[in-house]
Amino acid sequence: MLPLVETDEEWDAVVPDESVMRPGAEDLCARLGFGGAALTRFPDGSQPVYAVGDDLVLKLFPAAAAEDGIAEGRVLSYLQDRLPVPTPQVRAFGAYENGWQYVLMSRLPGETLAGAWDRVPRADRERIVAGVGETLAVLHGLDPEPLQDVLGPGDWGAFLDRRSARAVEQQRSHALAEIWLEQIPDFLASVPLPRAPRPSLLHTEVMRQHVLVDPEGWRLTGFFDFEPAMIGDPAYDFVGVGLFVTSGDPGLLSLLTRSYGRTFEPSVLLAYTLLHVYSNLPWYLRELGAPDERTLPALAEAWFGLPA
Repeated sequence: MLPLVETDEEWDAVVPDESVMRPGAEDLCARLGFGGAALTRFPDGSQPVYAVGDDLVLKLFPAAAAEDGIAEGRVLSYLQDRLPVPTPQVRAFGAYENGWQYVLMSRLPGETLAGAWDRVPRADRERIVAGVGETLAVLHGLDPEPLQDVLGPGDWGAFLDRRSARAVEQQRSHALAEIWLEQIPDFLASVPLPRAPRPSLLHTEVMRQHVLVDPEGWRLTGFFDFEPAMIGDPAYDFVGVGLFVTSGDPGLLSLLTRSYGRTFEPSVLLAYTLLHVYSNLPWYLRELGAPDERTLPALAEAWFGLPA
């Protein structure tokens, strides 16, 4: 029912097109025993995702992202009941047709922290970010060995080398100003990053968009979207934390790292920001702003520094 999608052009033509996607989702639901269930497509997310009735979620991955679907199914299965915050429980996952993969999972209650943030009182924000820190501590403390066959990057040092070689060009492709571009090579060379860290299971996109909360009492109700999970240095996960959870607020970052049980040098976190697979420094500058001193060390302190 769903066509093969292997290129960006095919993705753009097929994935947003509900006249193509919905019949495939309906067919798959019928095969899984949920024929006739109401399907409601979520507007956000890089992959097509549907609510199946009130209690389930179906996430679809075309051939171009098939490995992500396999990874998410395996990671969520592994994480079941292991974290302090609920994660979706996998009901089924596997191959559909024409290279498509799927994950059928439970639907978590609550609304995204991103959507709720402006309504959350300061004291509750502090409690929520502390809970995120506790959750990350448990996640990073799990043994990732059972997932080695589906999660990269394998050799962390080689991963850093590849990302470093592309760092300037990646930011140039996002139209980063030359005043920042010219600093990247020397800055990265100045920051010692571990080439063989203790392997940790990483979410890699810890953002308010991937955290759910209950507005009645502002408690954490879910942590989701593990398709980009990796195994590597725990500090890599704090890129998303600093940019998209605490968002340059040193007080909140201090609370989060205290509950996590460890802090990281601001220069290390900015280096990982530049090396992150989805790094887009111009976007982050628009969202968080830049210090008066237009240097990368000053930027590291502005975004990832802790109170004196």
